[in-house]
Amino acid sequence: MRVNVDLFDPQSNMDSDFSSGLPDSDFGFAFNDSNFSDRVLRIEIMPDLPDSKSDGDACSSIADWARNRKRRREEIKKDTVDVLVQREQILQCNMPDTEDGVAYENQDDEPEAMVEESPADVGLNLKQCEEATGNIDPAWSMDLSTVLRVKTVHISSPILAAKSPFFYKLFSNGMRESEQRYVTLRIHASEEAALMELLNFMYSSTLSTTTPTALLDVLMAADKFEVASCMRYCSRLLRNLPMTCESALLYLDLPSSVLMADAVQPLTDTAKQFLAARYKDISKFQEEVLNLPLAGIEAVLASDDLQIASEDAVYDFALKWARTHYPKLEERREILGSRLGRLIRFPYMTCRKLKKVLTCNDFDPELASKVVLESLFFKAETPYRQRALAAEEANSTYRRFVERAYKYRPVKVVEFELPRQQCVVYLDLKREECAHLFPAGRIYSQAFHLGGQGFFLSAHCNMDQQSSFHCFGLFLGMQEKGSVSFAVDYEFAARIKPTEEYVSKYKGNYTFTGGKAVGYRNLFGIPWTAFMADDSIYFINGNLHLRAELTIRQ
Repeated sequence: MRVNVDLFDPQSNMDSDFSSGLPDSDFGFAFNDSNFSDRVLRIEIMPDLPDSKSDGDACSSIADWARNRKRRREEIKKDTVDVLVQREQILQCNMPDTEDGVAYENQDDEPEAMVEESPADVGLNLKQCEEATGNIDPAWSMDLSTVLRVKTVHISSPILAAKSPFFYKLFSNGMRESEQRYVTLRIHASEEAALMELLNFMYSSTLSTTTPTALLDVLMAADKFEVASCMRYCSRLLRNLPMTCESALLYLDLPSSVLMADAVQPLTDTAKQFLAARYKDISKFQEEVLNLPLAGIEAVLASDDLQIASEDAVYDFALKWARTHYPKLEERREILGSRLGRLIRFPYMTCRKLKKVLTCNDFDPELASKVVLESLFFKAETPYRQRALAAEEANSTYRRFVERAYKYRPVKVVEFELPRQQCVVYLDLKREECAHLFPAGRIYSQAFHLGGQGFFLSAHCNMDQQSSFHCFGLFLGMQEKGSVSFAVDYEFAARIKPTEEYVSKYKGNYTFTGGKAVGYRNLFGIPWTAFMADDSIYFINGNLHLRAELTIRQ
């Protein structure tokens, strides 16, 4: 059995505990036992803010807990764990190096002196603090004299110091207070249960509570008193509970001090993954996603697996969300520039849409120019260099050059105006994408334009009508419906081994009317099995490279 030494939570210790199933050494028998303790912790219980719940178990749901926590956070207008921090700072005036939540009392060695401390003594402490700091909020002074009850707990300073930098500093700062047998903490009534769970965890490395709301309260207390091992433990338990949109959003909206902790990172990662998977297909949940808070929309838009027509659609949706939640232009520009804009993968947007970015008032003009220029440079890179740039961002938070799983495949387009209006379109498909087409699937390209008309390519797995076997087909379609008539010469080509040059496979001409398509059902003149074979000449490094040339007929 190992010694119960945490020393501020080396992660490997916690990971081994969970992986091996062997519990940490249990010193629970010594908790609050004077025979195994060298100090007494005096906990002063203060009244809660109006409408606050008494503890996590009193909240019937995650939503109740979130509303309760939000009320407290709004009350103090700070990003701290709760209002307790401000009030405790008054009692720390003689101890500038201490952390949140501790007041060091210069008491005699008799516990009775602690329990019987009078309001006059508290007033004296306040006066000393006022002289030291030069000011004090009178509203705090009123609350500080109100102690609902006092709880004393026998503690072992080595055990607490080994688990928490907070207690380590408290017991080793070298000042007279660190040598006192009695140490006072001041907390709110709503924190009592969580603090007792935390103290017990520091002895036993386990918790008795299992409800999400109670675990969140313990997580907050563990963050406040810097018990990383307990934060990690709570994070694991919460991660193993059924996740909902409500709980996922709550985990992403925890105070910044909690969110930045390494111990909580797996929980927030799981919450982001849940939201990304839940809203994978934005088109099915447009209203829900539009109502998500900032942390939620960031989790959705950061996903590589977002099932959306194109990056143009991501841009449009991000803009719509920002306009809904931030009606003021200055605030909207700030959010788009510092948060949402980083999640839009501008290099995969069409050139037509990038032109609109340059004139969009929602973006700072300097930022708009930067992202458009960066996108154009990326589009001009060779495929090898593009893959290298994407690989460099594989583990990055903002993955500008990583392609998503778009419903419509991105294309590269080269346009010519003279001597005739013409465009050359490049479409690359992965072997896995082609395999998923069997037996009757289709893949559509993103739209491209020629002569002011929108066109698209579609790759099919279909039956060869003459030979009755499956084969690969490629078609060209025009988007606009109506009476528009458009005459086009077209040519399909593909790269083949061993030269890896484009070889023409089919030529034709067609007069399009809106919504019509033309193409070849068996582009390569071979069965599907030969097309997909390991030795197929059409897949180069796992990719099928297609090219379509379109020219407007005179």
